[in-house]
Amino acid sequence: MQNSDKIWQLVDAKRPEFEGLADRIWGMPEIAYTEYRSVAEHTAMLQAQGFRVTESLAGIPTAVMGEAGEGGPVIAILGEYDALPGLSQEANIAEPRPIPGNGYGHGCGHNLLGSAALLAATAVKDFLAATSRPGRVRYYGCPAEEGGAAKAFMVRAGAFADVDIAITWHPASLTRVDEALSLANTRMDFHFTGRASHAAAAPHLGRSALDAVELMNVGVNYMREHMPSDARIHYAMLDSGGIAPNVVQASAKVRYAIRARDLAGMLALNERVRKIAQGAALMTETSVAISIMSAVSNMLGNTPLEEAMHQHLLRLGPVPFDAADRDYAAQIQATLSEEDILTDYRRVGVPPRKDLPLCDFIVPRDSQGEPMIGSTDVADVSWVVPTVQARVATHAIGTPGHSWQITAQGMAPAAHKGMVHAAKVMAGTALDVIGDELLMARAKQDHQERVAATPYVCPIPPEVQPPLQPRPKAA
Repeated sequence: MQNSDKIWQLVDAKRPEFEGLADRIWGMPEIAYTEYRSVAEHTAMLQAQGFRVTESLAGIPTAVMGEAGEGGPVIAILGEYDALPGLSQEANIAEPRPIPGNGYGHGCGHNLLGSAALLAATAVKDFLAATSRPGRVRYYGCPAEEGGAAKAFMVRAGAFADVDIAITWHPASLTRVDEALSLANTRMDFHFTGRASHAAAAPHLGRSALDAVELMNVGVNYMREHMPSDARIHYAMLDSGGIAPNVVQASAKVRYAIRARDLAGMLALNERVRKIAQGAALMTETSVAISIMSAVSNMLGNTPLEEAMHQHLLRLGPVPFDAADRDYAAQIQATLSEEDILTDYRRVGVPPRKDLPLCDFIVPRDSQGEPMIGSTDVADVSWVVPTVQARVATHAIGTPGHSWQITAQGMAPAAHKGMVHAAKVMAGTALDVIGDELLMARAKQDHQERVAATPYVCPIPPEVQPPLQPRPKAA
């Protein structure tokens, strides 16, 4: 208890610096593997706080690691800072207003995620130094969580090989320990090649790659009836073959995201989708080249770490929002539907409360909701290191993920309060593990029992490399 108070004080002492970091990252939204300005900000902060810094971690220019302390266990605190396309938005207003000329936005709160994780690591570093306690804390600045699977590449490269425990969080509308459910996910590209021709004068000479894509989509849609109910498949057109309808399209490309409850289920679905693509190519007399862009595993939980983190949430209590925070959140809620708001409560299994714009409670550990499951590359870390994740309220209840509303709230005072709260939870959990050998042993035993039957295999084929993007030229 006394150590918790000390570490929380250390977090509060650094608060203004890291609120500024979160706002700077919000102002430079960069998508997967282009986060050069964001990683520069995190690297500068690591150096200013006295960490030993490793740049271009795992060969990824936008990944960074900072370490502090000596001996003892190694605690990793994971951060992110990537943004999403199409979610540009002015801050601190309650209406959609994209920023002209800027199409990206932090529609998942990763500007807060990385800043809180680095704040937590800094507080742990300062505590270890002040108490001369053995132990090492590492901040991992991880790019490209949104579809780029950077952590899976980092795991494959051995970046977490000597880590004992990993801790992270994610901005949310309700405060709780994460239920450690996620879907394994592959992003796979299908590039069809046919033969161009004049669509009117010589249609018989053409072989349409676009027809192949459309037939593939039809085939996958028919497959949906015959796959597990918790699996998900989505697609996006990357290249439709051109804009001239009188030219038979000789090239077309589609990207599929294929998700399943576990890695084995995802790999089975992958093969079925491959066969559909090959069938579409056969029907249209085209050829198809299939390539994997990224892939992530399903998340593993860790009961001892989750219980320890929940105790810190209970000791801290809910995020200390004020009347101004609640007023702005109520304005955001006015842009949402009743179903948006009810969905948040259903997800965690607590009764809905009317006229509650911001979360003022901790979701009980034993609540049983209707989880709506996405995917994350944190999952791959959880297969090689005991991992725990918090969800901490930073935005209005009901705010949909990947929305302009989350981007708008990303620099609000409520977001800052939630960010600092998350840093305290993570720092306190890290100290628990460093100071309690039994907790460490129980967490490792829990992890070993989960992976014993199915050892980890990286879902990314060994020949696939991160889709690194060049550093932008200076203006």
